[in-house]
Amino acid sequence: MCRQVLLRSRVVDKIAPFSSRAMPRPPCDVFINHRGIDTKRSVAGLLYHHLNRLKLRPFLDSKNMKPGDKLYEKIDTAICNCKVGVAVFSPRYCESYFCLHELALLMESRKRVIPIFCDVKPSELRVKNNGWFCPAKQIERFSWALEEAKYTVGLTFDSSTGIQAKKKGRFLGGSSKFEERQILKDITGAVCPGELLAILGPSGSGKTTLLTALGGRLSGHVEGIISYNGESFSNSMRRRTGFVIQDSILYPHLTVTETLVYTALLRLPNSITKQEKIEQALVVIEQLGLTQCKNSLIGGQHLRGISGGERKRVCIGEELLINPSLLLLDEPTSGLDSTMASRIVFMLWKMSRSGRTIVMSIHQPSSRLFYMFEKILLLSEGHSLYFGKGESVMDYFSSIGYAPSIAMNPSDFLLDLANGVYSGKEGEGIALKQTLISAYENNLLLHLKAQLHSIACECQHGFEDGIFDQWSTTWWQQFEVLLQRSLKERRFESFRGVKIAQIIIVSTLVSLLWCRSYYIEDQVGLLFFYSSFWGFFPLYKAIWTFPKERLMLTKERSSHMYRLSSYFLARIVSDLPMEIALPTMFLTITYWITILRPTFANFLFALSIILFNVFVAQGLGLAIGALVMDTPTANTLGSVLMMASNLAGGYFTSNVPEFMSWVKYFSLIHHTYLLLVRSQFKPDQTYTCGANMSCLAGDIPRIKVMESERSEISVMALAIMFIGFRLVAYLALRNVGVVHK
Repeated sequence: MCRQVLLRSRVVDKIAPFSSRAMPRPPCDVFINHRGIDTKRSVAGLLYHHLNRLKLRPFLDSKNMKPGDKLYEKIDTAICNCKVGVAVFSPRYCESYFCLHELALLMESRKRVIPIFCDVKPSELRVKNNGWFCPAKQIERFSWALEEAKYTVGLTFDSSTGIQAKKKGRFLGGSSKFEERQILKDITGAVCPGELLAILGPSGSGKTTLLTALGGRLSGHVEGIISYNGESFSNSMRRRTGFVIQDSILYPHLTVTETLVYTALLRLPNSITKQEKIEQALVVIEQLGLTQCKNSLIGGQHLRGISGGERKRVCIGEELLINPSLLLLDEPTSGLDSTMASRIVFMLWKMSRSGRTIVMSIHQPSSRLFYMFEKILLLSEGHSLYFGKGESVMDYFSSIGYAPSIAMNPSDFLLDLANGVYSGKEGEGIALKQTLISAYENNLLLHLKAQLHSIACECQHGFEDGIFDQWSTTWWQQFEVLLQRSLKERRFESFRGVKIAQIIIVSTLVSLLWCRSYYIEDQVGLLFFYSSFWGFFPLYKAIWTFPKERLMLTKERSSHMYRLSSYFLARIVSDLPMEIALPTMFLTITYWITILRPTFANFLFALSIILFNVFVAQGLGLAIGALVMDTPTANTLGSVLMMASNLAGGYFTSNVPEFMSWVKYFSLIHHTYLLLVRSQFKPDQTYTCGANMSCLAGDIPRIKVMESERSEISVMALAIMFIGFRLVAYLALRNVGVVHK
């Protein structure tokens, strides 16, 4: 495998690190990192001579260094300029801080490092203080580099029990029951570094379920054995795994560069500076051929943007930023024309040449694409019909009596078999599938199990998760990046002329209707309109927030890009500019034209009450959207709740039955209305209440009914709603994008 990877590294490495972009022709292709006393006369020396025979340019200190050469200068230059590194690990490798320094420099330079283990297991390699003075920061640096380098991920999945999922379903009778379905049965295989595996099968055969399970993202009750270099899934494994889902879920109002830069800032660790993260995003843009559209908006359903193939490459680029050892892709060519599909598969094929393990599902590849796959897994209704080399699949089916009668695309033939069709005959159906399943179990399965046994490591030696935190960045860094991204993504939506025009039109109508309303009852009606309008308006805006971002939140939280709390707070803060600007503009227009108390202090008091109402209504909208996650249903529920709040507001009726009097305490409109009335009218003062008539404010029925209520209670009630609604929304979002085992 290593020979294969090194041979093909002469092809221009599409995943070269950013630091090598402007460098001259490198003095070496392969830098060999090793502990000379252990391996220079064995593995490292043999590898050096073998690479020379292949006309590659290896660098080995004992071969390339000359008397008088400055040790660090010569070696550091070779590391920075090489294309790929090979780390030869031996039992005493970690005793040499110089070896660890070389390894750390390779990893910090974002080089692809291929590990070779000579008489040592990965889990036996640990950095220890050997008595020489070494700062704790350097020890931590060496430990990080060792953990990053020693695992080039190979993937195995065993069929001893199969992969099962228990799903809760609703049957015709309407009762909820648990239905246990065995979605995948006897799926066994192994993929090594440098290999590209294609999972073929008709729709509903289990391709996406298998990929989701392999990526550690399958929720529910799952049985089976999936191992990565013989280890179970862990935080460190997640850092090395990229997962590209089938749908291109991206923010439509961000450009290609903004999308990848924000992803880099969130996913790349703090060991890399902010500027290096940005440069890495620019390198990925260049590698994926997105330079021409890097400043174009992604676009969406109602916004013209980049093409479907470019969107797919952006999604792949988001995963390539973390330099994954294992890359899983769910139908990356779906919806693309044959030319664009060929480009993407060829790009993935070249990535596998650099030592990555790549697994992809694909529905119906062309003949040209089919022969790029090193391995093929053919699925039918959750069963495996074939697993092995792509070049041998047609020979296998011919050997068991199923050969195409005419020359045809191999993938078309395989999909016919998976659908129970052979030579155009559909009548065999289930019987044909069962025959193929039995042939697989008798001819391939035992051999695969033996192969897995030889590949697998001892599972009790786990990944050292202690080196890796669950998150790549701090809470504050996540909040800062998410806030910037949210503000940029919503800059078109928030400041759209339609919304501003809507507020101007409504405020103009209000001003015209109430401009000569000298009577106190008309002014009370205006205050109730303020309470009602600024309850409904922010509620319906907020209801859309989380249902619209559900797919994005699921995608990013599944990748552990950020904490939910940092996302939630950034999302709320990003809405503040418009939640403050629109009510302020509305009240500034209407307050001074209508006949309200014309003092600046009263204006500010009324504005603060309305803004408080807006924030509470926004929280209610967020809570409804997060709980329901379905926009039509959320709109219906929001309408019912706000109508109830409106009716209980205290304006429409003064004589509420005793058994319904408690409802008003749950009405945000009632509390806002009460505070606005108290800010404008004093019960013992005289106001105009009719033609040539004056009366005390306390005698007006709509004000008198509120005499017994205290303003402090309304303020406290609104504060509780403000916090409570957002807490409900946060708790409702906790399960989005989280895998439940």
